[in-house]
Amino acid sequence: MKWRGRRTSDNIADVRGSGGGMRRAGGIGGLGVILLFVASMIFGVDLTGLAGLVGGGAPAPQSQSGPNVIDDETEEFVAVVLADTESVWTREFAERGGRYVEPTLVLFSGAVASACGSASSAVGPFYCPGDQRVYLDTDFFATLERDLGARGEFARAYVIAHEVGHHVQNLIGVMEKTMAARMRRSEAEANAISVRTELQADCFAGVWARELHEREGVLERGDIESALDAAARIGDDALQRRSQGYVVPDSFTHGTSEQRRTWFYRGFETGEMEACDTFAAGAL
Repeated sequence: MKWRGRRTSDNIADVRGSGGGMRRAGGIGGLGVILLFVASMIFGVDLTGLAGLVGGGAPAPQSQSGPNVIDDETEEFVAVVLADTESVWTREFAERGGRYVEPTLVLFSGAVASACGSASSAVGPFYCPGDQRVYLDTDFFATLERDLGARGEFARAYVIAHEVGHHVQNLIGVMEKTMAARMRRSEAEANAISVRTELQADCFAGVWARELHEREGVLERGDIESALDAAARIGDDALQRRSQGYVVPDSFTHGTSEQRRTWFYRGFETGEMEACDTFAAGAL
């Protein structure tokens, strides 16, 4: 991926080394706990004990007083990818008569607090609808490559694009509907809804990659394969086999490796948001 020297986003909040840069804000209740739980299941970590939402306010990031100063290569890369998502989704929304509201991406180290609650770096990247922010500990990139074997810059870009895909879902009302539906279902049924939500975010990441390729011409040989490989390595079946040696399909929340590859590629192949309706699909 050709990213050096390209436009960077101003919507980066770097709170690394600042203790999270947090303040207390009003609590968001049980729905916020579920949102955080669903959004950060890449490693199968239960965050409900970390959310800190019972009987008090939830932490939320402080607003920055001015544009973030980019001071390392990793932050520059993230800012370029985020800028690319802004360009793509602004066009996609405008073509449909809508307006894209850009999210903020929060870089943190070790632990962070959001409107959805507190989380450690072990949860991986996540999106919080409560404050419309993507949260990323950049050490996750090393985990992605070292522990999971997903190599290449575009594998990292795919992770960011997937989380921004959740922001797109939030803006078009998908998240609100799916979270309400999850609360009325059994655990297995709720997990199945979560899988369709995550696969749609994968598909949206593919739509982003297609338009980035066609309009900017910055993708290089092997980039899409790198994203597909990353998608496969963070499939529920792959992660469960790695962590416990067997799989429990009813507990899947993100989809299998094959499903994640399939839906990312569907978005890339079609370049159409409408092709990403995982909820209308029979078989995934």
